[in-house]
Amino acid sequence: QVQLEESGGGLVHSGDPLRLSCAASGGRTFSTYIMGWFRQAPGKEREFVAAISWGGGSTYDADSVKGRFTISRDNAKNTVYLQMNSLKPEDTAVYFCAADASTRSWGPVAPRRVESYDYWGQGTQVTVSS
Repeated sequence: QVQLEESGGGLVHSGDPLRLSCAASGGRTFSTYIMGWFRQAPGKEREFVAAISWGGGSTYDADSVKGRFTISRDNAKNTVYLQMNSLKPEDTAVYFCAADASTRSWGPVAPRRVESYDYWGQGTQVTVSS
């Protein structure tokens, strides 16, 4: 079973950048997991932000963050990142990383779904002030 720990959240101003990290430990070889980032604002459902394939060669982003956020991974460091630029107040949420341990094929649908992921971190708070 893999353990995931997010870091890098905090309070920033509108337009600032922030980079989140998610370190994995235990479980299978890190490169065998599809990794995703999700976020949840108060009173709202958890929503997809970005996902990355096993080797990092393919990614998907939510429309709301396209062009501003970039997901990446370093399999040698067992870490996935979310670089967030041009942050907006509406980006305020708890950000979670997640690991998909299935053997499904990479495609545009499954990585966007909460239920596709088997393991979740505890989350890190990102607050963007206007």
